[in-house]
Amino acid sequence: ELPATRRSHVMSEANAERARSGRFFYLVGGDPGLVPKTLSGSPLWDAIVEAWGDGAALAGSSAGAMALCEWTLVRERMPGDHRRRYAAALGLVPGVAVLPHFETFGHRWAESALDAAPREEVVLLGVSERTGAVWTPEGWRAEGPGAVTLISPGGRRTFEAGSAIEGLPAPIAG
Repeated sequence: ELPATRRSHVMSEANAERARSGRFFYLVGGDPGLVPKTLSGSPLWDAIVEAWGDGAALAGSSAGAMALCEWTLVRERMPGDHRRRYAAALGLVPGVAVLPHFETFGHRWAESALDAAPREEVVLLGVSERTGAVWTPEGWRAEGPGAVTLISPGGRRTFEAGSAIEGLPAPIAG
């Protein structure tokens, strides 16, 4: 385990050095604004991206997956508001914001997220629970028991397990 819950953890050169030799990084769920706020601009995040570019696995669930894209969606108002506003995330997948738990509650964010999009080309990536959008050198693929849904001003497309996901931008590194 690599501690990364405090700014002092992510600014630590010792932690960054450990991360450079890491082979698997997993960003957990929770508060969708917290992971980008904590990791952004830190030596630890730079080291994780470097390790990922050298072949390490990088994954996230729920808010952790949201953090990997250009934007994360945070509550417009507190508490319990289903409307979301865009906040800067870690930026590995440009032009994208994730809607986690898409089949249970994430789908409720789609309309307000499209309406509030910071630019016209935004792609919303709806990911069902226990399902993932997986990047390989061949492109994106849907994996797991659920589906992956791409939503943009041009429409909505759903991809089942094993399907190539068309229309999702490539990560900027790795």
